[in-house]
Amino acid sequence: MPTPRAWLPDVSIPASFFGIVLGVIALGSDWRVAAGLWNLPRGVGEAVMLLGVGIWALLAAMYAAKWAWHRDDALAEAAHPIQCCFIGLVPVSTLLVSTALLPYSRAAAVGLFALGAAGSLVFSVWRHGGLWKGGRDPSTTTPVLYLPAVAGNFVAATAAGALGWTAWGQVFFGVGFFAWLALESVILHRLLVADALAVPLRPTLGIQLAPPAVGLVAYLGVTNGDPGLAAEMLFGYALLQGLILLRLLPWIRQQPFAPSYWALTFGVGALSLAAERMADRGLPGAAAYLAPVLFVVANAVIGSIAIGSIVQLARGKLLPPLVRAPGN
Repeated sequence: MPTPRAWLPDVSIPASFFGIVLGVIALGSDWRVAAGLWNLPRGVGEAVMLLGVGIWALLAAMYAAKWAWHRDDALAEAAHPIQCCFIGLVPVSTLLVSTALLPYSRAAAVGLFALGAAGSLVFSVWRHGGLWKGGRDPSTTTPVLYLPAVAGNFVAATAAGALGWTAWGQVFFGVGFFAWLALESVILHRLLVADALAVPLRPTLGIQLAPPAVGLVAYLGVTNGDPGLAAEMLFGYALLQGLILLRLLPWIRQQPFAPSYWALTFGVGALSLAAERMADRGLPGAAAYLAPVLFVVANAVIGSIAIGSIVQLARGKLLPPLVRAPGN
């Protein structure tokens, strides 16, 4: 009788693939708010959200199979100085799925929130504890370092706010905010003075947009009324990051299209969502004017990357080579 492994495809899903879930659910969130703000079809946002949930479920099953049947590959990924940070996307995507399911089942949302928040906390403590030991090669310092502590806590804050747990959300926001400030200078210093990022890593610069944009979404999720100066500051800094990425796009595109381009999607989707929510609160100014433009940009960017990924999947080129442990 064949073993369970015989029924599994001989693939090893990288943790970075959970970035697809982030981009898809970010787009679904954009459409959810846009439906009320501009009277757009509500079904679009719900369909995109449920697509994101389905992708998460598939990836979660395949990632669990990786640890069961390709453990050497999983351990090699966890020990890699860059790829290990993408493991933080597993609990982050779980937190986003909790927000996607909240209108349908609060119990499911609460359960996934608890799982995602706990997983994010454990992983960020483990990963940053390792960083504090020193001895790190500066060339391995990239924006992926934001994923464990910054992305995890900002998304946990957003999810907690959606569940009505504002006080807990504010705690998560504070952790994510100060972790962002601490890492920002380190990462920018590396980008400014060290060798240029290797071509395959350049799309990960898209993560640089995420902290101010996702942080703003989190801030709006745990506050009420006029967002105030802090929100405007975060919005302005996110816009600056977006413009810098636009200026660097020809340089980034020296890397042919690959799944790594999904690193651009979460920040783009979050910036659009933040502008929509600021406009929805009746705040005049830049966010209200730019919200429709950013919504179109988010749809164009995430949609084009999704189409590119589907084309690659059809050609059998979506999955990268397996990560092998030394000696295998």
